[in-house]
Amino acid sequence: MRVSVIGGSSVPPDTAAVATELGSLLADRGHTVVCGGLGGVMEAVCRGAREAGGETIGILPTARREDANPYVTTPIATGLGHARNALVVLNGDVVIAIDGSGGTLSEIGLALAHDRVVAGLDTHDVDGIEAVDSPAAAVTHVETAATKHE
Repeated sequence: MRVSVIGGSSVPPDTAAVATELGSLLADRGHTVVCGGLGGVMEAVCRGAREAGGETIGILPTARREDANPYVTTPIATGLGHARNALVVLNGDVVIAIDGSGGTLSEIGLALAHDRVVAGLDTHDVDGIEAVDSPAAAVTHVETAATKHE
């Protein structure tokens, strides 16, 4: 399954550690990570996935594949700026949000509008998001909910 991971582009070390753990768990379970391809949560989740042997897709806001963080295995340059948020969401079967501000909130809204299951770790309190307290709980929720959602 493809899992879109969305979150802050600049995060403190403890949030980055959570995202790295999430990436590792997703890769261990055979999932592909989809993200915005830049820094913060995006880089940390990709690092965790790659270190565990997983695949990562970075859908970049810029027109240059070279702008992707070093842990993205498949960079997709869009040149769309924040409009690429829709592509991040639509290319995942489910969504996990970590932290974040306005950009993450827009992705959450798009995910819900497109009927995606969304788990949230220390992120926006929005109806439709399943708040979870750990990366393991996030993975379990999206796996279970996606199966029921089909």
